[in-house]
Amino acid sequence: MALAVVRDLSEVRTPASPEELEAFETDVLAGFVLARASARLADGTIRGDMSHLEQIRSWFGRPLWDMQPADADACFGRAVRSASQGTRLAYAQSLSTFFHFLEMRYRAELHAMTGTIITCPLDEMNRPRGRGEIGLRIPPTGPEVEMLFAGWREDLTTCRKFVPVARNYTTAKLISLVGLRINEARRLDLNDVRWELGRFGKLHVRFGRGAQGSGPRQRVVPLIKGADRLLRWYIEDLWGYFDDDHTRPGHRYFPPSAATPTALRPAQARTPCAADSARPSMTTCPAGPTGSLRTSCGTSALPSSTATAWTCSRSRNCWGTGKWRPQCGTSTSCKRTSRTPGPPVRNAPPPV
Repeated sequence: MALAVVRDLSEVRTPASPEELEAFETDVLAGFVLARASARLADGTIRGDMSHLEQIRSWFGRPLWDMQPADADACFGRAVRSASQGTRLAYAQSLSTFFHFLEMRYRAELHAMTGTIITCPLDEMNRPRGRGEIGLRIPPTGPEVEMLFAGWREDLTTCRKFVPVARNYTTAKLISLVGLRINEARRLDLNDVRWELGRFGKLHVRFGRGAQGSGPRQRVVPLIKGADRLLRWYIEDLWGYFDDDHTRPGHRYFPPSAATPTALRPAQARTPCAADSARPSMTTCPAGPTGSLRTSCGTSALPSSTATAWTCSRSRNCWGTGKWRPQCGTSTSCKRTSRTPGPPVRNAPPPV
C-alpha cells in the first residue's frame, strides 16, 4: 500500500493585514464588553476592566494577544511597580479575565489569523501577591453561634455600659434568628413590630434590599425561634432608657448611641412626664400605661394584654433603676428630684 501526504482540508487563509487585525481587535473588545454585560456586571465594573486593558495596550503597543510572560514581567515589574497593591491586583484581574475570554471564544480564529497560541501571560510566578480571589467562606456552625451569644450574654453582667451593649446584643440576636440585614434592622421602628399578626407576631421590613434600581423592597418576617420574647424583653426593660419619645411617629426601635440614656444622665430635674408638653409642670405620672411617658418603654407598641399588665411607675423616683413592677391599681407619685440616677438593673437577662 502506497503512502500519501495528509493534506489539510481546512480553509487556507493568508496572513491577515494590519487593517484586518485592527478591526478584529475592535470586534474582540466589543464582544468582551457584551459578554461581561450579559453576565449582569455593573457598568462601573466593565468600565474599570476596559480602562485597565486600554492602559496595558497603550504601554505594550501591540494587540494584547501577543503578550508573553516576559512582557507581563516587564509590565508589572517596572511599569506599575510603584502603584498601590489594589491597582496592581485590578490590572492583573482584568488581564486574566480578558485572556480567559480569548481562550474560550477566539483561540482557533486567532491561531488561523496570526499563528499565535493564546496563553495567559500571568502565572503563579509573576502574578502580583495578595491577589483578590474570592475565597471559600465557611459559615460558623450552630454550636459556634450559640457559644458566641452565650459569651455575649455573660458579658452583659459585667460590661461598663449595660444599655448600649444590651441593645447591640438584641440587634445581633434578632438578625441571627429571623435573617435580617444590618441596614434593615437599623431602620426598624416601633410601628414595624406587628404583634397582632400570626402566632408570634411579625416584623414589617420596609427597607429591604432592592435590585436594578427598584428601590427598597418590603416584606414581612415572622418572629420565630424566640424572637418575639427577645423583642418583648427589649421593649419592656431597655427601650425606655434611651432618650427617645415613644409617642413620636417613626420612633426607632434601636436608637443610636448618640442618644444619651436617661438612666445614665447626670443629676438634673427631669421626669419621664417631661415629654408631655401640654403639662410641663406635672409632677405625678399617670397610674396606667396609657399616659404619655418619655421612658414608658414603648408600651404602645406592645399588645393590649401586655401593656395593661405593666404600670408606668418605676421604683426609686420613677426612673432610677428601670425596674418595672405590676399594676397595683393605685396611683404612684413620681416627685421631681435632682438625685443622680443609678445604673440600670441587670437582674433580667435576655430570654434567648
